[in-house]
Amino acid sequence: MRSFSNRYIFVFSLIMVTIVAVLLSFVSVQLKPRQDMNVQIEKKQDVLRSVGKAEQVAEAEDKNSYINEEFGLFITESYVIDFSGDLVEIDAFKVMLGLGAEIRRPQEERNYPVFVYSENGGPKKYVVPVRGKGLWGPIWGYVALEADLNTIAGAVFDHKAETPGLGSDINTGWFQEPFTGKTIFNEAGEFVSVEVMKGGADPSSMHQVDAISGGTITSKALEEMLKDCLTGYVAHFKAISQ
Repeated sequence: MRSFSNRYIFVFSLIMVTIVAVLLSFVSVQLKPRQDMNVQIEKKQDVLRSVGKAEQVAEAEDKNSYINEEFGLFITESYVIDFSGDLVEIDAFKVMLGLGAEIRRPQEERNYPVFVYSENGGPKKYVVPVRGKGLWGPIWGYVALEADLNTIAGAVFDHKAETPGLGSDINTGWFQEPFTGKTIFNEAGEFVSVEVMKGGADPSSMHQVDAISGGTITSKALEEMLKDCLTGYVAHFKAISQ
């Protein structure tokens, strides 16, 4: 009787585990399209934020429709280039969604997506995604450049697991806003990116911003991310700005 009881419990447990696994798998499959859509909306919103758009998202009745409409209206072009600056026939949005895997490849082998902003036929701005590794996990962002492909028009950054109140502040306005107006090339036309300076940036420098007090490791990781990712665009930026 005891043997039968143990067998019964084992079989019952196995059946329940199997049922739960099947149900979880079913739910995951059903939810995946919605999860994918949410990721896409988040990416589109961050691209728009880098050029000062999507400001009314909090008041929108339908966030997804609002972001899609803004993205379709203001992002007039997108494309992908390689390290040499040549066009690559790949969807820019798909490359951006897979940027985590892309940056693990050598710089010379990566694909680099570009999103072009323009309003009412006005001057273009060029938005490029960046991604790197922070203190505790991935960090990422979007850098918008003016038509000169040198001056930063706006930047947004975010993280997965940086320290609250310290490194996590890379996603705050007070840290991001000083990037606007900085330049990524020096007067000699050499790529220098932007330094994130512990102890304070030189007010006269066009290539420095303040680091986060107490968040030096994340700040320097963000600096490395910018230099690593933006380097891949240098050939293209120089070619189209001449």
